[in-house]
Amino acid sequence: MATTNSHHRYGTVSKSFHWLTALLILTLIPLGIIANGLPFDTGEQLARKAFLFSLHKTLGVTVFFVALARIAWALSQPKPGPLHPDRRVEHWAAETVHWLLYGSLLLVPMSGWIHHAATTGFAPIWWPFGQSLPFVPKDDAVAGVFAGLHIVFERVLAASILLHVAGALKHHFIDRDSTLRRMWFGQTTTPEAGAHRSAAAPILSALVVWGAALGIGSAIGVFGGHGTAAPQAAALETVASDWTVTDGKIAITTQQFGSTVEGSFADWTAAITFDPDVPQGKAGEVEVTISIPSLTLGSVTDQALGPDYFAAENYPTAVFKADIVTIADGYAADGTLTIKDHTVPVTLPYSLVRDGETASMESTLILDRLDFGIGENMADESSLGFSVEVNVAVTATRNAD
Repeated sequence: MATTNSHHRYGTVSKSFHWLTALLILTLIPLGIIANGLPFDTGEQLARKAFLFSLHKTLGVTVFFVALARIAWALSQPKPGPLHPDRRVEHWAAETVHWLLYGSLLLVPMSGWIHHAATTGFAPIWWPFGQSLPFVPKDDAVAGVFAGLHIVFERVLAASILLHVAGALKHHFIDRDSTLRRMWFGQTTTPEAGAHRSAAAPILSALVVWGAALGIGSAIGVFGGHGTAAPQAAALETVASDWTVTDGKIAITTQQFGSTVEGSFADWTAAITFDPDVPQGKAGEVEVTISIPSLTLGSVTDQALGPDYFAAENYPTAVFKADIVTIADGYAADGTLTIKDHTVPVTLPYSLVRDGETASMESTLILDRLDFGIGENMADESSLGFSVEVNVAVTATRNAD
């Protein structure tokens, strides 16, 4: 059996690519549906969900490279012509579906891969080349757009597969010709077919279908937020303070399934009384109130805000209250941090840089999430790390008396 194509039959390489792609796709689609529907309330459930999503993503990347190789091989080979060249409408429809299949085999895994690279956390791809892509930022907006594109292209692929299979069965059982048999292995007697002639019309038809699918997807909101709706953010009132915060961040970093997950709180207030000229002892007080629903944590934001973690709906704020004291190599905020209904003593050492009446502080603190009852159902640190690194940076200006 020949490895290359001719004008009236497919070679072994083309057949292998065809059936390998079919096997991968028919595995990927149900795998993604099953993984998406699984709960993640316990550590075991999350590990199972992550395993299936990692398998789905890894096979998706495999499909992308198999599709590239398949297309490169197809471009180098003659394509057997249609067995019924006089059926022009049927031939046009079949070619349109083929273009939709080839394009979708690249667009579906590519959009999913970019979505994965743009977000952080949950279900890594199993390969040694990292989880990021060049020119793809870690950005929730980018991730949302490509998550929507992945859904749209996936639907086009599924519809194209159904049409392709229906066409093959029609040829096999109704027309009783060799269209399906010549894509199977072994020697198949097929009538001589003329050379395949490419035409622009099927390509244009496929582009119209993709454009229509994108329009429908946009109309029904697939490019909006994905996941469950976040709890309503707490409305933080303006606080009286001797220092006005002009810039700052409160960011957190943890480990999930061996991958670094980074996030930050967008809404918080700080009431500060502080005299930087006090040489030792207590130099002021600080009270920071953080809006928990303002947290963004990549693909696991919804999970982090849920009842087993920050429980943002019932506990919408966290509060850090401390005395500011002068220490040998800088300052420390010595007080308590309350998250949910857990209050834990916390000392936050920090460096301070002054420029007239403006001061900038930076600090890094390591907390244990279990001290605050966060993720108690995730008792396995290999799934979700116990340690959470908190990075704080604040620039504030002293108010005039």
